[in-house]
Amino acid sequence: MVVFAGQGDARRSMALLWRSTGPAESRPGPKPGLSVDLIVDTAIALADADGMTALSMRAVGERLGRSGMALYTYVPSKGELVDLMYDRVLGELPTGYGHEEGWRAALTVWARDTWEFYLRHPWVLQVSQARPVLGPNEYLSLETLVRILRETGLDASRIRGVVGTLFHFLRGSAGTVSEVRQAPAATGVSDEEWWLARSATLLEIAPGLTERFPAVAWLEGATAAASAQDDDLPYLEREARKSFETGLAVLLDGIEATVAG
Repeated sequence: MVVFAGQGDARRSMALLWRSTGPAESRPGPKPGLSVDLIVDTAIALADADGMTALSMRAVGERLGRSGMALYTYVPSKGELVDLMYDRVLGELPTGYGHEEGWRAALTVWARDTWEFYLRHPWVLQVSQARPVLGPNEYLSLETLVRILRETGLDASRIRGVVGTLFHFLRGSAGTVSEVRQAPAATGVSDEEWWLARSATLLEIAPGLTERFPAVAWLEGATAAASAQDDDLPYLEREARKSFETGLAVLLDGIEATVAG
């Protein structure tokens, strides 16, 4: 499921994101029981628990003990709500990274923080990057990364390319872990059951597999011992975490080589 940001009214969305106009609860009269922030926080909790497919104005209203219609006074539509959710949750990300140990150390911590953030809020990965939200926290998260990368001394064009590469890598890597976690509930089959059924069947119906694909066989054989772990992580999640660490190191090496060159 892909959700495109910026589908609500442009002016209303920008006003809510940047709080350039007074929120609805500031009007005269008795203080109401709802607010923009409460609605957005409730929507985030709903998406964290049940995913984006469960998100609707009605579902958020039910969590608040109100009708969906009651929310429209504060948030005009689901389009604006998604923008507000996305930008608000980005506010969790740290914004200060020390440079005492150099840009590489700072960028490593930033990448791990961002990756874990995506795993806490996997619905964020469903918000397409084709249409940015253009909210304050989205800008702040980008500002944080660019400040780190400017320490490399690379020019603006190179830094822009590195920014895109890092976000594509992190979102893709975190997305794999998120899907691994969702698969058992979505399919009704655990990772262990899935692998046992298919590995045995594959060997039966595709004899001579190692001879047909010797490079793959070499790779699997050479890494089998390292893949055996005592932790409780599903196999694919464990592999995705290893791929993240390896990929991050390769990207950092590449940046370092570009700086040196």
